[in-house]
Amino acid sequence: MANVYKGFDQQELDIQYKAAATVPNMQDFIDDYISLSSIARDTLDCISDLKFGPSDTETLDLFPVPDAKNVPLFIFIHGGYWRMLSKNESSFMAPNLVKNGIAVASINYTLVPPANIDQIVAECRRAIKWLYDNSVNYNIDRDRIFVGGSSAGGHLTGMMVAGGWQEEHDLPIDVVKGGLPISGLFDLEPIVKCFVNEWMQMSIEDGQRNSPVENLPEIGCPLIVAVGGDETNEFRRQSKDFSNLWQSRGWKANYLECRDLNHFNAPLELCKSNSQMTEELLAMIN
Repeated sequence: MANVYKGFDQQELDIQYKAAATVPNMQDFIDDYISLSSIARDTLDCISDLKFGPSDTETLDLFPVPDAKNVPLFIFIHGGYWRMLSKNESSFMAPNLVKNGIAVASINYTLVPPANIDQIVAECRRAIKWLYDNSVNYNIDRDRIFVGGSSAGGHLTGMMVAGGWQEEHDLPIDVVKGGLPISGLFDLEPIVKCFVNEWMQMSIEDGQRNSPVENLPEIGCPLIVAVGGDETNEFRRQSKDFSNLWQSRGWKANYLECRDLNHFNAPLELCKSNSQMTEELLAMIN
């Protein structure tokens, strides 16, 4: 078969990006997201369904830190290849972070279809704008906003720390003070060329416009670029390459390959008080 991307033929490229095929049952991990996020909403102070944009899907859940003022904020963006999941399964890390004095926001975005990649990126940026503008109402320090996400959410984290969008939202260029992309997609060219584009319907130009590697900022914030050690070569390469690119500009990026973890349980490290991912995130924020 013909070379499609970096020496991969079509079948091989598709295998590299079929994250669900790397575990016996993806739903087991999604069930964990659901149950742990439900516990977070039931046991913590939670302000649900705050509306940050014009569409019905542009909502977020906010977990403030009780009896505290001017706390940092961690925004989490869910994965699901831009077409699955929501904020409702994506606040599993809130108990661990809130107890460490960090507010958490889990954000929704419109899925594909009907959305396209430009719309999804724009919605996530509107969420940051809304949280920045409304920070004082929730005792958040708007000068300590951090963003993370997994898989497609890792890609979107990359687009939140990217340059070229803050000015149009009347935001400082360093509005995001640090990022934690987990199993992110930073170069969308292979996504345009593999099975994922059956639903994404992206052109090469769409992919370039929405690739973090093509939209580096003037000044890069600190990053923790995490990936599961048991993920495919391509997912690990994407994270390693982005970390190296960031560092090549003189910016701080810690590449964190989580040993014996897969695409779906790597983000659950944020639920553990003593995991390396938690410790590195707390160090970055504090």
